[in-house]
Amino acid sequence: MHLQQTKDSSRATGGPQYFFHNLTKPVKEFLRKRGACEVVLQTPYGIVAIPFMAVDRDHKIEDGKIVAGRVGHDRIQQGTAGQSIGEAIRDWYGLRGGDFEKIDLDVEIHPDGHFIVIPTSVKMRTAKRERVLEKVRDPLSFHRDHQSKRWREQIAAVRKQSAADVAWAASQMKRVVDDNKDSRTRNILECDLLRTAGAFSILGLELGAYLGRGYDCQMSSFKFNSFPSYHCPVEIKKRSNGFKYQVAKYPKLPRAVVLCMDHDIVNAPSHIDFVELPVLAEYLSR
Repeated sequence: MHLQQTKDSSRATGGPQYFFHNLTKPVKEFLRKRGACEVVLQTPYGIVAIPFMAVDRDHKIEDGKIVAGRVGHDRIQQGTAGQSIGEAIRDWYGLRGGDFEKIDLDVEIHPDGHFIVIPTSVKMRTAKRERVLEKVRDPLSFHRDHQSKRWREQIAAVRKQSAADVAWAASQMKRVVDDNKDSRTRNILECDLLRTAGAFSILGLELGAYLGRGYDCQMSSFKFNSFPSYHCPVEIKKRSNGFKYQVAKYPKLPRAVVLCMDHDIVNAPSHIDFVELPVLAEYLSR
């Protein structure tokens, strides 16, 4: 599947448009049935809701409503966004300017009806070759079973800039880990993990205020390497298995990162990443 950019030379009449080509049968049937649906974009950090609409050939968006329309192309419309889907992909993946020839992608239809667009490569009109956009599994996870390439690259970049800062971050995390393992502090609260906020700040994660409702640190953000900042709530748990409560209570397609002492959840939900503090502390200490 791919998106083809059109109107590259006529921005005064509406700017670039992005038409779908070679949609798979399940995706095409989904669009025909729905007419239009909101788009969720996969970024280097994970999914993000964006104000774009995937619209099938026989519908259009008029005054915010899905109505019949003979456009003739399955497409992604800009909706209320201030940029096109191509510009959003360019910003998130740190691509250079210029018009796209095509954007190869996968589309995942989530069981709850979300239309997830996953860019896999781009070809610019002025470029000789396409550029592959790597799909990184669980991009913000770091635990005993999976250490994300995103985290490893970010840690390497920070260490190259200042090995002393990484060593300090490791020492702060190890203090919290050791305190939580001490039998004398068995009743220590989960929010004690927030003592690592300064260490995480050095590594590119700014933990937001600890709230009494909803996700614990709703206004948290990640800034890795050359990618833009990514806002994502962080939930604090002693054991990641406790996150099942949030899965049942909060939105059906949540995006969150769980910071925990013990990653013990089995069959974790999609688009939830986990950071296991003892594992990360040990990695930083190497």
